[in-house]
Amino acid sequence: MAKKRYHAIVKGLVQGVFFRMFAKKTARSLDLKGYTKNLPDGTVEIVVEGEESNIKVILDWLKKGPSSAKVMDIKIKKEEYKGEFDSFEIIT
Repeated sequence: MAKKRYHAIVKGLVQGVFFRMFAKKTARSLDLKGYTKNLPDGTVEIVVEGEESNIKVILDWLKKGPSSAKVMDIKIKKEEYKGEFDSFEIIT
């Protein structure tokens, strides 16, 4: 199967609520690669690569986040697969 890449920006109460930690745990459980990062404007950025069926699972999860988060909006963009990641990490 062809690997895919998606870029997402999540808005809402998503910083300081373990959003990135849960994203990392979820991505790793789905064998996805990439990163998650807090942005200065209060949003969280996620870049994820892997099998599209697994990416769909994490993108659906991002729309809700952990129970302590309140997701208001999510922008998802499909990008060209690069295969540049060895794992899924939190970037600070």
